[in-house]
Amino acid sequence: MQFAELVSAAYADRSLLAERRYVEAVLDTIAALDRGEVRVAEPTADGWIVHAWVKEAILLYFGVASMTVHEVGPFEFHDKIPLKHNLAGQGVRVVPPGVARYGSFLEPGVILMPSYVNIGARVGSGTMVDTWATVGSCAQIGRDVHLAGGVGIGGVLEPPSARPVIIEDGCFVGSRAIVVEGVHIEKEAVIGAGVVLTSSTVILDVTGSAPVELRGRIPARSVVIPGTRIKQFPAGEYGVPCALIIGQRKESTDKKTSLNAALRDFAVAV
Repeated sequence: MQFAELVSAAYADRSLLAERRYVEAVLDTIAALDRGEVRVAEPTADGWIVHAWVKEAILLYFGVASMTVHEVGPFEFHDKIPLKHNLAGQGVRVVPPGVARYGSFLEPGVILMPSYVNIGARVGSGTMVDTWATVGSCAQIGRDVHLAGGVGIGGVLEPPSARPVIIEDGCFVGSRAIVVEGVHIEKEAVIGAGVVLTSSTVILDVTGSAPVELRGRIPARSVVIPGTRIKQFPAGEYGVPCALIIGQRKESTDKKTSLNAALRDFAVAV
């Protein structure tokens, strides 16, 4: 995009922001993010790529924007970043007091319950962001995803080259699950309630005769629940949290089925 070179130059040398054209490049990039014309990360035939310059623009935006009072009915906000506008025109449903920050993008058909979507994030059509769920900066949430109540999707802004959290189409993420530090959940995976996924979380596929260890990625259509594994410490043996892949979603399971039904296929209490 035409702004990329200017943004990256200003990120490397903040003194350039004294020139209006560099500031306008930052502002125009955030406006394009808000309209969905650019995105922080996107899928390609060779996998997901991160557009570091877009994240650089977000970081610079915090510096060039001014603190402003925003009034929404009886509510007052004091911040550098306004809220999204024209939600009806964009075909998005937001239940009070749900909040989507300017610079995020919500495709038509998104439903936000009282929840939060931060700048740089992108949420696909047909996705439900349920009550008190949070979608952090730059997170990429696919289409027909369900983020259940209290889910925490972490933001990843720095370094600009770092991969954000990616949750692909058709996934279910159960209540109070946490997904942070650039973890990648592939299509139609089911994440059980309370699962914690960080870049260092040990993910054990226990569906075969021997466990297979993964980190940072949940394969497509996997069903994942919280687990523990025994680890030796100087003071003795203790259970350390991990995530367990206990199976694959059945082809017979409709994509719109509930998280509970998908987990019951594997006799997991919910």
